[in-house]
Amino acid sequence: MRKRATAGPRGSAGGRRPDSHVPVLDGVRGLAIILVLFVHFIGDAQPYNAFERLLMKASNYGVYGVDLFFVLSGYLITGILYDSRGSSHYFRNFYMRRILRIFPLYYAVLFVLFFVLPLAGPLYPAALEESSRHQPWIWPYGVNLFIAQRGSWALPYVSHFWSLAVEEHFYLLWPVVVGIASRNTLLKICAGCALFSLVLRMALSFAGLNEISTQVLTPCRLDALCIGGFLAVASRSDARERLARMARPATLLFAAAILVFSTWTAATHSLLAVFHPIRGFVVALFFGALLIVCVNAEPGDRIARIFGHRAMRFFGKYSYGIYVFHGIIAYALGDYQTENIVAAWVGSHLGAVLLQAAVGVTLSIAVSVLSYEWFEKRFLRLKRWFGEESPAMGQPVAPQVEANPVRIS
Repeated sequence: MRKRATAGPRGSAGGRRPDSHVPVLDGVRGLAIILVLFVHFIGDAQPYNAFERLLMKASNYGVYGVDLFFVLSGYLITGILYDSRGSSHYFRNFYMRRILRIFPLYYAVLFVLFFVLPLAGPLYPAALEESSRHQPWIWPYGVNLFIAQRGSWALPYVSHFWSLAVEEHFYLLWPVVVGIASRNTLLKICAGCALFSLVLRMALSFAGLNEISTQVLTPCRLDALCIGGFLAVASRSDARERLARMARPATLLFAAAILVFSTWTAATHSLLAVFHPIRGFVVALFFGALLIVCVNAEPGDRIARIFGHRAMRFFGKYSYGIYVFHGIIAYALGDYQTENIVAAWVGSHLGAVLLQAAVGVTLSIAVSVLSYEWFEKRFLRLKRWFGEESPAMGQPVAPQVEANPVRIS
């Protein structure tokens, strides 16, 4: 019998070689950024007929790309930390590698937005001035806290940085948890935090807190992050094979549950405070199961071919930059109402939406590639001084994008 080739994580029995890599994880990340591109370049458009309402409604379900990003981040970051426990400079290496990956682009973009663009005089976007007044929240990764306080996407051009704040809060505390907890204790912590996050979202919803706030607060997003973390630890235990066997049927089960919850809430508009948080939790479980399917897929498997495809991996490689720049570009297009201008030019509103989306995505990719190749790589090269990441981690984890839960029922 031919021995099955799996892409199991390093650090587990039968794990991968230290110099190996799991290309499909780049493709999974690619799927996440593609989903969120649909949200801001099509889902945020104003519909004018039944077909456009359907198209934009479907595109808005791309907000679940943020859940995929969080599950993937929890899986990869927990794996990095778990595999390096007990190593010298455990904390220093982890924090420095995250800093070198995340900080340079984030702070460079803020510098351009708040210190360079104001020099443009009349070309300076008036809406950006509102965000400029609240810089003390933005620079120290407090965007999600400010948005939750206001209950709205109150920071023009940078509201989508809320998820970066969630990730940074997670990075700050999680190394301590992983570093001191035993494997079984860590599994219990992951499960407990995930359930706590679900219950917290439901409780806050019943208490009358608006849905945007419950979507952006860090404790409310621990379910997706900790589901990923749970799977990373479980994949490094004796449960690995059983987990792999259960993953495919689990994806079908969770997909069916998502469909039921979505149909129910769309048809009845009742008990949204219950069903929206539960649906989000099930979405995270679905993506977790999908992640395990991808990691354990044989090379010739259809899902391995899909997520290992060069195009999907391309989007995954540049997903961080695409995330950062696409939110700014999409907001600018809406700020200057280019959708209506293009519609008058081409004679079709739908054509204008699709053309604008194509231009926005192309521009986002182009700027992201230039940023990565000419700027970010200079910092990434410094990571060699701070140990090596687990090979299953692949390219750096991309942060997520602004969700728009209010528009999804």
